[in-house]
Amino acid sequence: MKKVALITGATSELGQALTLHLEGLVKAVAIHYYSQHEKALELARKLKKQNLQSDIFSADLSHPGAGQKLVREVEKRLGKIDILINNFGPILVKPWEELTREEIESIWQQNVLSTWEIIGAVLPAMREKKWGRIVNLGYSRVEELTAYSTILPYAMAKTSLLILTRTVARSEAPFGITVNMVSPGLLEDGELPSSFKVPMGRLGRVEEVAPAVRFLISEDAAYITGANLVVAGGWKL
Repeated sequence: MKKVALITGATSELGQALTLHLEGLVKAVAIHYYSQHEKALELARKLKKQNLQSDIFSADLSHPGAGQKLVREVEKRLGKIDILINNFGPILVKPWEELTREEIESIWQQNVLSTWEIIGAVLPAMREKKWGRIVNLGYSRVEELTAYSTILPYAMAKTSLLILTRTVARSEAPFGITVNMVSPGLLEDGELPSSFKVPMGRLGRVEEVAPAVRFLISEDAAYITGANLVVAGGWKL
């Protein structure tokens, strides 16, 4: 039986690519967005052309409790969630010494705590079914414990998200649930450093990240959990 998937941040460029790569793996898609209502509707129309059921769900994940509420609403309208893709996670580019406590807490809430909350909300149904796929989106330097002068809150949050990914992967493996991370490098529509040189000679495309996520939620990756798959063209090797 085909599955129900929830994708957070589905209206971003990457989120749209991830959503449209689910054809053949799911029967229904929950499209999460915050304010881009028209983009969410357009994405739903594209899924309809793929003969996929979908519905749109607005939620402000900067607020505690919003993630759990989102999951309950998806379950009510589409059914229990089998596949969770945590794509939502904003970045803040600012010198670290100019950051406010509120800015750091906001990035932490949106990248880590909301994901932790959503994962906790979907796990009971996945455990009951003895099957589940969770993929969290990181970034290519997530495993580098080094200085980050302009993206400090984001770097701290994504590294914490990797630790969360591996922790949940370890605890949920006996239930047939895999939990992995896909970490994109510099993308055409993303934030770019002032100077960079990608070994492959170009920026990545969102359409090149989506197949990595698709692989990890497929049966071909049933024995892979706790992994971090970097899609970065050799950036920072």
